[in-house]
Amino acid sequence: MNKPLGKAHEARLTRHRAQGKIHAKAVQGRFNTARWVMVWLTQIIFYGLCWLNWDSADGRRQAVLFDIPGQKLYVFDLILWPQDALILAFVLIIAATALFLVTALAGRLFCGFACPQTVYTSIFTWIEARIEGDHLARRKLDASPSHPRKLLRKAVKHTLWSIVAGWTAITFVGYFTPIRELLPALAQLNISPWETFWLIFYAVFTYVQAGLAREAVCQHMCPYSRFQGVMFDPATRNVAYDRRRGEPRGQKQQDGKCIDCAICVQVCPTGIDIRDGLQYQCINCGLCIDACDQVMDRIGAARGLIRFASEHELSAAAYSPPWYSRPRVLIYSILGVIFCTLAAWTLHERPELRLDILRDRGALLRETPDGLIENAYTLKLINFAERPREFSISVTGVPGAEIVGTHRFSADPGSLRTLSLTVAAPADTTLSGIQPLYFKVQAEDDPSVHIREKSSFALPGLR
Repeated sequence: MNKPLGKAHEARLTRHRAQGKIHAKAVQGRFNTARWVMVWLTQIIFYGLCWLNWDSADGRRQAVLFDIPGQKLYVFDLILWPQDALILAFVLIIAATALFLVTALAGRLFCGFACPQTVYTSIFTWIEARIEGDHLARRKLDASPSHPRKLLRKAVKHTLWSIVAGWTAITFVGYFTPIRELLPALAQLNISPWETFWLIFYAVFTYVQAGLAREAVCQHMCPYSRFQGVMFDPATRNVAYDRRRGEPRGQKQQDGKCIDCAICVQVCPTGIDIRDGLQYQCINCGLCIDACDQVMDRIGAARGLIRFASEHELSAAAYSPPWYSRPRVLIYSILGVIFCTLAAWTLHERPELRLDILRDRGALLRETPDGLIENAYTLKLINFAERPREFSISVTGVPGAEIVGTHRFSADPGSLRTLSLTVAAPADTTLSGIQPLYFKVQAEDDPSVHIREKSSFALPGLR
């Protein structure tokens, strides 16, 4: 049973929670350091990767690019087409499974250290602290009446926020339009309507989410916070308060180790009291652990009053199952291995060629004065190889069927080649009606690179 709070302290907590905007106290420690390492790592990758060029067979291009007009996704040497949607589906499933696995092991670790909302809120809060001061100075400034000094500080802060949001939007669009083409076009105001829309949308989105909404996103908007509990089990390690060691709270020596300083509440970016137990608003950032450890050091007590711990640990259970024997962890791990294997196999077995055959819809067949029956086709060939190639086409399945005109063509690396072909066969064949016809496309320089697809050939005598 918790010791009742003093009226003064209870009033401070109520006022802290009731504020429309939470100004968390800054704290130093190993988890805060890890959080900033992740901020730097994720942002170096995000802001820097779009500037990385890559040498390929068709020239120098951006290493990672979503080429929507060309219907290609470039990832270094890998080029994915719409036909490779299965690989992208596997990647999304693997990412989701990895998130579920991490959650089962260590709670909302992703939310606290790698979620874009957390990362950009940290950046925007850092800017705010440099301009307006620490958490107490920011609260005082917010509560003060409008005056030139306040307006100037607010203007500088929002200007810097807008710059960060704008550059984030430019970087985001730079993954869809080559960044080295986007910037000159933007400077000349020569960008497309869609580029304009996404630049404005993503800049406003970043500004509102990280600058204005902040913890409200984690508390009310994020669906993950609502269903995360279904991935927990009693062995999941979350940020937790050791009630057996900390209670009853108080500053007297005979009381528990929690001196009721409320520093854990003051540093929490979502404004919760971890001593109230596991709450969906907790993002497992560990800042309350850093703050509590500092207090324990000052009073000469052992660290770990607040720590990453499971229900088994907090209840002093005699046995805590190892991670590899827990059903949830096993299921997520097995699913992850299965989908990683499927993705690798699909990528390895992806053909160097893809052929789609469309019949002419205007005329089923044509009879020529020479006594031949002609069928028209449109062939769409994708050369997945990173080099140009010469190809030859042949047909089988209908006796005497031949391609009218040239049966050789070239295809650029990583390109779609569309061909219009006519296939002719003798009218005096013993066959009639719709007959199977097979197209074979083969690389001239490597006969092992070929593809065979089935279509149909219409002959007189249809029923």
